[in-house]
Amino acid sequence: MAKLAPTVSKTVSRNGAPENKRVQIEDWKNELALFISSDINKPAWQNSYRVDSTAGSLVYTSIDPELRTQKITIDKHPNGNIKHIAILNRAGNMLYKTIEQLDYYPDSLYQIDKQQQVRVIGDSQYLIKGSLY
Repeated sequence: MAKLAPTVSKTVSRNGAPENKRVQIEDWKNELALFISSDINKPAWQNSYRVDSTAGSLVYTSIDPELRTQKITIDKHPNGNIKHIAILNRAGNMLYKTIEQLDYYPDSLYQIDKQQQVRVIGDSQYLIKGSLY
């Protein structure tokens, strides 16, 4: 992404109040940090995910409900190229609960939909959507 340097139509909303801007992302690693932190390719988790595959998709589902990344779905075009990656993350304790739905369509869109429940503060929903040009 850094080499392509696409212009991004970025929409950010908190609890339904959207703001939209056209931007150049300077730090893609930071912009896509939630995707990067959802990496399940760690030796300690080798037996923590069930893998189901079909001709058009690969689905990794967590066997351990305590793991943050619960599910990764990779949809492919018939030629084998990736069409869509969907990630479901969950985290929480007695004070808060967070659910993140991450979607990535190569060369066109990324989206982060985050629902957060904090015991003292209440509920919040965040949506970040970047359309690539």
